[in-house]
Amino acid sequence: MKTSSASLLWSPTFFLLVLLAAFPPLATDMYLPAIPLLQQQWQQPLQVVNLTLVAFFVSYCLFLLIYGPLSDRFGRRRPLLGGIALFILASIGCALSNSVGQLIVARIVQAAGAAAAAALSLAITKDIYRDSERIRMLAWMGVLMALAPAVSPFIGSLVLLYASWRWIFLVQAAIALLAWLGVLRMGETLQQPIQTGALQTARIYLHLLRNRRYLVYALMVSTVVLPHFAYIAGSADIYINRLGLGEQAFSAYFAINALAFMSGSLLCTWLLPRHGAQRLLTLGFSGLLLGGLVLWLQPFGGPAGVAASMAIVTLSMGLSRPPSNNLVLKQVDRYAGAASSLLIFIFFIFGAFAMWLISLDWPDKVAVIGQLATAAGSLTLGLWLWLKRRDD
Repeated sequence: MKTSSASLLWSPTFFLLVLLAAFPPLATDMYLPAIPLLQQQWQQPLQVVNLTLVAFFVSYCLFLLIYGPLSDRFGRRRPLLGGIALFILASIGCALSNSVGQLIVARIVQAAGAAAAAALSLAITKDIYRDSERIRMLAWMGVLMALAPAVSPFIGSLVLLYASWRWIFLVQAAIALLAWLGVLRMGETLQQPIQTGALQTARIYLHLLRNRRYLVYALMVSTVVLPHFAYIAGSADIYINRLGLGEQAFSAYFAINALAFMSGSLLCTWLLPRHGAQRLLTLGFSGLLLGGLVLWLQPFGGPAGVAASMAIVTLSMGLSRPPSNNLVLKQVDRYAGAASSLLIFIFFIFGAFAMWLISLDWPDKVAVIGQLATAAGSLTLGLWLWLKRRDD
């Protein structure tokens, strides 16, 4: 039975969902300060070292499609326990890697475990929150989840001050162990499992792909991640290699981006009751377009100018993300696990493409990120206004 947010907001279950949803940034942003170090240690170019990011998200996306239907059939708890356990073992494997090739393989396995946490946290929100409350819960989850990319690079830079980069992955394993213990204590949230085999699972995804409203909205809202993931993959090179900052200074500037996302989610919780989800989507997509233009034209120089311009983009993303997720999930009545998995699959496939793109040898990576944000803002705003006008 679904429960009002009054009894679940700030409960242990709520904080567990935040931790589960934060697995991707915890698994990536924490070792961003170490990327230039790994380039030097293994004598590899950025394009090769960044494959540890790209391969992670490709593997992550593929396993999302598996965990969703599994959870619809067997419940959320058992796939979560198995996935997090796999993440812990793979994190230890990352720490023991002696080459970039070994690290890439370990990261692929690590992503296979992380997929369970992020995908099923979204499905659980549909299990336990009413539709009228889910947007608010997703917004508050976004607020707290934004602490992960804000704090993770700082933790990574501190580890580099006092220990080897390998300890970054051991810290990830310890955090995952806390999540595993939390899921172990959590009750099953899925009340009506759906008996599906492999063939039926394929039919579920075909059904979702034939749901034009679901697919259009999922593709539309996923384009906003292009500049965000390009910034994640390119930020260490921009701030450390090109602007000459140290790891700790890089972490501080990167935290501005994460805090902007958190501010956008906070702003969403405040504006949502007053203006509604549709206006917030329009405002968020408009802000993405504006931020992209500022980042592209670069009227402000230096690392502070880059961080401030990117903050407009990520604040707009944080503002629009909760109502965007809810808008997509509202297009389906059944198979919430598969629907949430496919949504996050599209989301991170776009992100993996952006990470690969920014790893190329661009003369001005900041301008490229601005161009991605401008294109994404123009597309999402134009398509959203057209769909909204057609539905009215």
